[in-house]
Amino acid sequence: DRDLAAAEAAAAARPAAGPALVVTLDDAPGEHGSDASEDDGRVYDQDLQSLVNGLWAAGADAVAINGLRLTPTTAIRTAGEAVLVDYRPLTGPYEVVALGSAGRLRAAFTGSDADRRLAALRDRYGIRYAVRTDDSARLPAAAPAAPRYARPAGERQ
Repeated sequence: DRDLAAAEAAAAARPAAGPALVVTLDDAPGEHGSDASEDDGRVYDQDLQSLVNGLWAAGADAVAINGLRLTPTTAIRTAGEAVLVDYRPLTGPYEVVALGSAGRLRAAFTGSDADRRLAALRDRYGIRYAVRTDDSARLPAAAPAAPRYARPAGERQ
């Protein structure tokens, strides 16, 4: 059924494969001591958020960060020095894979707000920022979400 297939794709419930735009972000080379300024060449959660939103806006069909598939409810946050994606700590380099027509994605992403922001961070703070295409990327299904409030009928609250 097409409705079920569309719902599964939207929820990232099944693995996906195809051509992709691959964006790699990493901290600037060098040491990041405790006395470093806030803008010291690190990749932060808001940088990944901007990138992911830019890729969705460019028309990505599916997105993953370091192999972790994103869903409509995925949280990208910081806890201390760690970047968390769905509460899982990830470390750089961050490889963000966006499935879809690689040429179309590249054309739509190039010059976007996200692209300009990341290029400015590269130029000003030295973060590593690279974009390439992949003819046959594979993304896993997202981990199933546990219901937070739903209970089987008849079960007490």
